[in-house]
Amino acid sequence: MMERGLNPLTPARSKAATPMIRASTARPARLALFLALLQITAPALPQAVPDSGRSAFASLPDLGSGANALISRQEEHQIGRMMMRDLRRENLVLDDPESTEYINALGSRLGAEAQDGEHKLSYFVVRDRAVNAFAIPGGFIGTNVGLILLTDHESELAGVLAHETGHVVQRHIARSVEAQGRNSIASIAGLLGAILIGAISGSPDAVPGLISIAQATAMQQSINFTRMEEHEADRVGIGYLASAGFDPNGMAGFFGTMMRSRGVSNDLIPPLLLSHPVDTVRIAEARARAAAMPPVTPKPDSASYLLIRERLRVITAPPDGDLRIYYDKQLEANPDSMAIKYGAALAEIRWGDAKAAAHKLAKMAAQNPELPLFQTALAQAQLASGDKAAALATFEKGLALSPRNVPLTVHYAEALMQADKPKKAHELLLDLFNNVPPTPEQIRLTALAASAAGDLGDAYYYMSEFHISNGDLMLANTQLDMALASPEITDVQRKRFFARREEIRDVLREERGGRPAARPN
Repeated sequence: MMERGLNPLTPARSKAATPMIRASTARPARLALFLALLQITAPALPQAVPDSGRSAFASLPDLGSGANALISRQEEHQIGRMMMRDLRRENLVLDDPESTEYINALGSRLGAEAQDGEHKLSYFVVRDRAVNAFAIPGGFIGTNVGLILLTDHESELAGVLAHETGHVVQRHIARSVEAQGRNSIASIAGLLGAILIGAISGSPDAVPGLISIAQATAMQQSINFTRMEEHEADRVGIGYLASAGFDPNGMAGFFGTMMRSRGVSNDLIPPLLLSHPVDTVRIAEARARAAAMPPVTPKPDSASYLLIRERLRVITAPPDGDLRIYYDKQLEANPDSMAIKYGAALAEIRWGDAKAAAHKLAKMAAQNPELPLFQTALAQAQLASGDKAAALATFEKGLALSPRNVPLTVHYAEALMQADKPKKAHELLLDLFNNVPPTPEQIRLTALAASAAGDLGDAYYYMSEFHISNGDLMLANTQLDMALASPEITDVQRKRFFARREEIRDVLREERGGRPAARPN
């Protein structure tokens, strides 16, 4: 295979296949650098190649109003997919099926109120404990683990997602291009220059100061426009929040939490406050808008919100951050909390006795059969303790109770591959993803399962789909060439592979001719 050494001819196990709870492995220096680059470049991505004697932006169409844009929605989505690819390469996107399913379900409730049929919305969790959330081109909305952990209620988390959804629907990134013009290009040049100087000098300590100067310049140049965007996103976001059945005060409530978390120095100010300035006036306006909404009977936090919050607390803790003592104290104060018990069991799997954790989770799973999170955690505890047979049986039982549940199915497929049953894993994943859209990592897992099962044609085909999801059509085309050259593919496979390759080549030909093209989904 072409992707970073991955070869379907050599069956491999997915990096997500281990039953143990994984810790965050993002490197702090590169993480800060990448997020700095993302923050500055997001509003200034589309650039035109300057004609002789003309401005770099002279050939671009006028924005006109918020209903128009310098870049098309298709181009925005392509840019977003490429940015998501870079986020994944930096290990910033948390590849946890349970968390991904929850955040997308929550976002979908809000997106259903915001949709006008033109926006593609996708929500994901960022593997970072800093308090932040952001939207990038194409409707991709990221929420940091740190922000989720800071929320006290689900309506607060929904308020943040509603705000970021407002940014997407109002197309603020495209509008920022017109507002910032050349200045944003200068900011990018300043940042790239800082990176280059640091690389050439061999002194990474020189980079952060230069980056902070570039960030400050970019933020100051766009602060007025940013405030306008923030208030607009608040206004439409609170409407989405109330329409989706959440307490509209959730947004103002989280603003208040953010204000209280503000430190005495810039180093202690959460990143969200730097990119989304909050003051008492904005909080008051948010409360006034919420009060003007039709009365909403506040609903209790969902079990999924409380469980996922504890799950994230455990799986993103550093390897030496044993949380068992923390959960012992929490259980003393909240002995009946299902979420605290769940977090304690996950901590036991990671730092303690997986067999003991399995015993506790078995009780929780029996008492809450409607919550597949418990079935998945129980099976993972059984795998970690070495009882593969029990784990596979638990997965089977879980899927009988919750057919085609994505986290259950994905983790079951990983367990089947560990148990040398790749063919069944492949069939399981194909059945799931013929009915539910997969994430790029889940597409990649399907390719690995196909490879391990000996179906090289499908392995190459699904790696091509993985590259399409990341916006890399050239690599996708190469993978399909390899799929068509694979021995023993069926006539049905050949026709499917050929049709997909021709679709990709049509897009590539149109791009070379300078004409807009609809990209494969």
